[in-house]
Amino acid sequence: MLPAVWHSPFRLASRLSRLMDQLWEELPFEFSPTFGRSDVYVKDKTLVIETELPGARKEDIQVRVEGDCLVVSGEVKRSEEVREDNYLRLGRTYGAFRRTFPLPEEVEDKRKIKAKFENGVLRVEVPLKRAPESADSFDIKVE
Repeated sequence: MLPAVWHSPFRLASRLSRLMDQLWEELPFEFSPTFGRSDVYVKDKTLVIETELPGARKEDIQVRVEGDCLVVSGEVKRSEEVREDNYLRLGRTYGAFRRTFPLPEEVEDKRKIKAKFENGVLRVEVPLKRAPESADSFDIKVE
């Protein structure tokens, strides 16, 4: 006779995914692996932060400056209620999220920060006085 888990492997995967999400929520630092994968780069004296927020709506996203940090938070809600035991696989994540990005000293004026949400991607532009210096940058040979 096969173990019960072999009869419903999708249900096991869903349970494991939920357990991992709960583990991350309990950790003492801010990290959410399921929300907010981000690209951060500098272009033309502007720090750009692009964050993927699939399933989020513009009205459910908040962007704030808290001290020397930019905080992106919000919530992704389910569009319809489905009983958990009706799922074959629960792969999408729902719930609250929060990401914190330290702001560099070179920020021109925090009140000039702009944010735009389009096609599931939040783009935040932070104007800089000057591009961060990379004088301490150099290549290391990989052996």
